[in-house]
Amino acid sequence: MNRIALTLATIGALNWGSIGLFKFDFLSAIFGGMNATFSRIVFTLIGIAGIWCVGMLFSKVHRD
Repeated sequence: MNRIALTLATIGALNWGSIGLFKFDFLSAIFGGMNATFSRIVFTLIGIAGIWCVGMLFSKVHRD
């Protein structure tokens, strides 16, 4: 679950980077625009993954 969350959070971060640098939202381009149902599901999953990663940040499991 942690790897999936990190993967989705990384995809989200790369998407925000492309928006900031190039004014291009590649996730919306791939999944049919901001208002498409599947696009909204993907963005929601990325948001949930981000919340999961915040929990991982403060977790004491696997700390070096």
